[in-house]
Amino acid sequence: MLGTDFTHGSPCWIDLGSPDTNGATAFYGGVFGWQFVSAGPEAGGYGFFQKDGSTVAALGPLTEEGARSAWTVYFRTDDAQATAGAVEQGGGTVRVAPMDIMDEGRMAQLTDPQGARFAVLQPGRTQGGLEKASEENTLVWVELHVPDPVAGIGFYRDLFGWRSQEMQAPGMTYRVLSLRDGDQQATSFGGVAPLQEGAHGPGWVPYFAVADADEIVRNTQENGGSVLMPAADVPDVGTIAWLADTSGAVFAALKPNPRQA
Repeated sequence: MLGTDFTHGSPCWIDLGSPDTNGATAFYGGVFGWQFVSAGPEAGGYGFFQKDGSTVAALGPLTEEGARSAWTVYFRTDDAQATAGAVEQGGGTVRVAPMDIMDEGRMAQLTDPQGARFAVLQPGRTQGGLEKASEENTLVWVELHVPDPVAGIGFYRDLFGWRSQEMQAPGMTYRVLSLRDGDQQATSFGGVAPLQEGAHGPGWVPYFAVADADEIVRNTQENGGSVLMPAADVPDVGTIAWLADTSGAVFAALKPNPRQA
């Protein structure tokens, strides 16, 4: 599961681009109990979702023309410039070229060859990143949905050195992703699944750990969101629900199986 000791290729940050940041603040406060803290007047409306005073995600207004509201997963990189170049060489797109974030590091916004958007973050003065993960109401897993999972794994393996392992899931082959170094199971952080017909399109979906998936489904509905897949038990994984916020951004809730927690 995810941690906060980030290395090259680790999911290290997540933010939501929303056309209604006030609405998003109210929604996620109602669903997960998060508090929003502005990054300051110079940040253009960007700020941080916090749990018990620790940053667990971020929120900002949509800035790309034609973009839809969505969560973006950021992966740690040792060199944002080199990673952006490798994305282009691998058939992907650089949407926002590497740029400095004050003295906190460099970031770039990217798209893989199958259309899934993601970003990278190179640390600067501080190591930066999420302050809590893999505990209740924080990020616990990230999942890539693309038409060709094998090609997707190849692209990211070349980019970050990720390893993968196949497992059989109901109706499909699921591939678990791990970092390039360390014990493969201990460094697993996400997975790759084939894009299902009728889905929102290729993309990365964040999973947030929860104590009660049914309660999160109710919270989502009560706060104006949508239920894309009701809470369902997945053998050896836990209870999963797929949801969307008031602007249509997709996310998932996971109550891990005790053996997976």
